[in-house]
Amino acid sequence: MLDVCLLGSGGMMPLPYRWLTALMTRFNGSSLLIDCGEGTQIAIKEKGWSFKPIDVICFTHFHGDHISGLPGLLLTMGNADRREPLMLIGPKGLERVVTALRVIAPELPFSIIYKEIEGTEQTFEMNGYRLKAFKVNHNVLCYGYTVEIDRAGKFNLEKAVELDIPKPYWKHLQKGETVEADGRTFTPDMVLGEQRKGIKLTYTTDTRPTDSIRENAKGADLFICEGMYGEKDKINKAREYKHMTFYEAAKLAKDADVKEMWLTHYSPSLVKAEEYMDDVRKIFPRAKAGKDRMSIELDF
Repeated sequence: MLDVCLLGSGGMMPLPYRWLTALMTRFNGSSLLIDCGEGTQIAIKEKGWSFKPIDVICFTHFHGDHISGLPGLLLTMGNADRREPLMLIGPKGLERVVTALRVIAPELPFSIIYKEIEGTEQTFEMNGYRLKAFKVNHNVLCYGYTVEIDRAGKFNLEKAVELDIPKPYWKHLQKGETVEADGRTFTPDMVLGEQRKGIKLTYTTDTRPTDSIRENAKGADLFICEGMYGEKDKINKAREYKHMTFYEAAKLAKDADVKEMWLTHYSPSLVKAEEYMDDVRKIFPRAKAGKDRMSIELDF
């Protein structure tokens, strides 16, 4: 099960009723944070989740509304006596940017591991899931992210008995592990059927529509996508500043055949996103206007 929370749904500046865009997921005892704008700590506290299990923080790009909350979060983690390393993932220049921000958070009781994304796509394996970064189209280098959790094939009990595989090894084989014991080697394919559908989450903000988004969101259980503008007459502004309208996001969701789409990263001038959703759902019926602390549990 993957817990997903859209901590904040605003773009550019935090508002009294809308925090800046940040996403947090929880899986198997670890937490992933994507983007960390001003106020992210408050959003996490309002949700009632903990900073402690955060072991990976990803950044789509280095505009202030996506990274300015990082120094304070690092200090909070340090004050909580964190000792485990923290991994940061982001575009080229990540270490330089974070080092500059850490002028106000110089001493931490834990190490930071930097992973700067190379090329147009890069995949990271960690904590039982796969994280793929893919380049999008903003006015600075920017990436979207897809989180995938694989699901092994069904365990074939009859096959395990027939092959005389000792019962204590079954759970390891179910987890995809190879077991060597008693002079024999047992591999998962001996007792598992074909791989079943897993869980897929795709998140992207600050971009024009791109083929990379369509391809990487294909078949996602949840697609969280920027919708900077709900007003149809702001299409030219969206093109100029390399953002998206609600309707362009809905078209991407339709093309990628996702199960559900949440809009996020609203312009500060947009007050009531729901007012535009009837027209959005004409394009993609399973669209929702994202809200702060909007949550879902994605299960197999």
